[in-house]
Amino acid sequence: MMDGDRGCAMGRIEQMIRYAVWSSGQQGIVIGISGGIDSAVSAAFCCRALGGERVLGLTLPTAVTAETDIEDARILCRSLGIDHRIISIDPVLDAYRALPGFVDTPYLTGNLMARTRMAVLYYHANRERRLVCGTSNRTEYLLGYCTKFGDNAADLQPILHLYKTDIYECARDLAVPGTIIRKPPSAGLYPGQRDESEIGLPYPEIDTALRALEKNGWKSTNPLEEKVLAMVKSAEHKRLSAPNLLGIP
Repeated sequence: MMDGDRGCAMGRIEQMIRYAVWSSGQQGIVIGISGGIDSAVSAAFCCRALGGERVLGLTLPTAVTAETDIEDARILCRSLGIDHRIISIDPVLDAYRALPGFVDTPYLTGNLMARTRMAVLYYHANRERRLVCGTSNRTEYLLGYCTKFGDNAADLQPILHLYKTDIYECARDLAVPGTIIRKPPSAGLYPGQRDESEIGLPYPEIDTALRALEKNGWKSTNPLEEKVLAMVKSAEHKRLSAPNLLGIP
């Protein structure tokens, strides 16, 4: 992507954010700030579109959240000039653990973390007349590397059309702190968790395959593309509306 094209695309993102807030009649944005690159880029776009005074950043850690992630979130919010609040969601998770038959695994509890964080974001959005800004990118959306009604729930999704590798280009243009750009991508759901290890492929390879698949009408031409296509197909349910009979006589 050429610099001029990227600048134009960034302007369209900012315009979309401004229109979403204006058309909704709300006062601003609330966004979850994890200390990772996707939330950093999304927050930076919101600030460029609306001004930092209309953006609220919430960091919602648990006992397994790395202190470096919390510090990176602080640094980012300070650099953007936005109100930043840190609220532990451990008391909510402890309440879930008190439920009869509760099973505590990284997968099950990780999904609870994602959905709990989104509930907290919407609470603040409702209370302060804000929209919830999502932080999902195109790569993870297509692969289904997200939680239904968790991190994929939002009122607007400014980077959903951007591949993960595009996010890094935007981050440099937006002057996102280097510590955030350089850290390995992680959802922070358990100690040592890394996105690329869970997915099984590095993001540059995934994005290369996704671009080729889209260009070729979602027909694979090599084993890598076949593997990525299988992931995309298995995650289709996450991209579709819930099946229903609305409008069928």
